[in-house]
Amino acid sequence: MVEPSAIVEQWRSGQDLSGVLATLVRVEGSSYRRPGARMYIHSTGYVGAISGGCLEGDVVRKAVWITRNGPAVETYSTMFDEILDDTGSVETRDIPYGLGCGGVINVLMEPIALPETNGMLLALEAAQGGETLYAATMLPSSADKVRFARVIVREDGPIFFASSHLSAEQQAHLASLARIATLADTVSISVGNETMDVFVEPIPPPQRLVIFGAGDDARPLVRMARLLGWHVAVADGRAWLAQTARFPEAEQVLALNEDAANLQQLDISGRDAVAILTHSFEQDKGLLRKLLPLELRYLGLLGARHRSRLLLTEAGQQLGWTPEECLRRVHAPVGLDLGGDSPEAVALAILAEIQSVLHEKNAISRRMSEETLRAVPDRPYIPAQCPIDEPLQPPNAVQTTH
Repeated sequence: MVEPSAIVEQWRSGQDLSGVLATLVRVEGSSYRRPGARMYIHSTGYVGAISGGCLEGDVVRKAVWITRNGPAVETYSTMFDEILDDTGSVETRDIPYGLGCGGVINVLMEPIALPETNGMLLALEAAQGGETLYAATMLPSSADKVRFARVIVREDGPIFFASSHLSAEQQAHLASLARIATLADTVSISVGNETMDVFVEPIPPPQRLVIFGAGDDARPLVRMARLLGWHVAVADGRAWLAQTARFPEAEQVLALNEDAANLQQLDISGRDAVAILTHSFEQDKGLLRKLLPLELRYLGLLGARHRSRLLLTEAGQQLGWTPEECLRRVHAPVGLDLGGDSPEAVALAILAEIQSVLHEKNAISRRMSEETLRAVPDRPYIPAQCPIDEPLQPPNAVQTTH
């Protein structure tokens, strides 16, 4: 995801203490973005997004005013032209949200000057550097904004950040919630006689894609992966192809020596996605022998079915595995069947399959059936101008009164 990198870059370049960090912390119904989406509002604009562009304008205009007394959680409805207040009552707002998304979202807004916000930005920066962290944020309510607190832990257990006003018991409780976070979401917990909302989230490093094969078909794959915010490494046994000049977007380009003896320089881990497209039978066989035991998040092999079968059979013989055991760990042939045979079309098919595997999604069309169409409940729609069509005012033009 490009968003965290852009936020960290803007934060480091601007050091704007009047800025606001907005985080989507809860979704009910449909929403373009999911919990964990962020935007960083600074003096001349914003980076990141919490919707498809429908809400950003209003959030940017009012963020400074909303957070004038500290962090706050705002609730927006995209059902109709409404926003829900803290009591659940409907309040009409200046900017219409009747855009047909059909959901209600909660957005945490926190001033950049807070230690908790600074801790989160430092965690996002650490994740960009390869660390995995987990966070638990005690969300403020309109009745008690002092309750806002945050604990961030490293993957191996130590505390990365903790709000200074937390008791040891509270810190331990939030840390335990953070450590078990697998998806970003808001959970309700009971502490004594009080119930409070806590936003938990993993903060992972960018996805890494290692491409074996430095031919021309690897070049659009590198570019597209970078558009997704992934870190990319390229390696090939043909030194004349494995050149940094051919892959300026890649973080690492490695010329493999004989039998890929320097493979460890890529520091491949089980979290990586790997695509093999060397077009070299001998290179592929040697790489499969070394990569299959790693239990990668994704391993794809370019080539026809008969070629893949032969490679898996020979690699399996060297490992003492059956071809079927090898096949369980590799997507062969690589990519979804999207059609097209250009390098760009092949790259798209490969990335689409990797994306579906990473998110544990079945690669099927989301198109509705006629039965589903008839079963979807009717909801009235109030025509409204999309806020995307309105010119965005800079944050320093924020309103000071309702």
